[in-house]
Amino acid sequence: MNTTAKLPAVFLDRDGTINLEADYLYRIDDFEFIQGVPQAIKKLKKAGYLVIVVTNQSGVARGYFSLDDVTRLHEHIQKQLAAAGTGIDAFYVCPHHPEKGQGEYLKKCDCRKGQPGLLVRAGADLGLDLQKSFMIGDKIADIEAGENAGCQPILVLTGYGQESRIRIEENRAIICADLASAVDVILNNINS
Repeated sequence: MNTTAKLPAVFLDRDGTINLEADYLYRIDDFEFIQGVPQAIKKLKKAGYLVIVVTNQSGVARGYFSLDDVTRLHEHIQKQLAAAGTGIDAFYVCPHHPEKGQGEYLKKCDCRKGQPGLLVRAGADLGLDLQKSFMIGDKIADIEAGENAGCQPILVLTGYGQESRIRIEENRAIICADLASAVDVILNNINS
């Protein structure tokens, strides 16, 4: 019998949530954190949350860049976060697209957000309590992925967040200005 308690996590979208939005970002030179992100991640880790990036990367499916390019960018993100005394616990990537993909990446999958596959897979791999976890992102697909996985969704108004806010039903997600304010909401709720 496994008596190990499952861990809570905060799932983060990447582009537009932790870094400035750049279409089909893969070049390290084009990467820039949104203000306050490394400190926000550090707060989450200190509070006992695992921090996991879940990202749709249809640029791989479209042939714009490779999965190796995505991995190199994620390694760069980890180095930048390490310099700030923190880091991401895991990265989960969907390289597929149901209409615009090429070769093996042309497929309808359960890992492309708003499907919950990346979150569910991380939950199984890392022993997570999805019901006590959060999904933070700037697009409706992020909110849907969180809902479908049983996590509390939070919409940030960075990236495509302003546009998404107009299209989201009231009370479907907590809405915050940015990742730093979303982290404050999470931590204030667990401490109150």
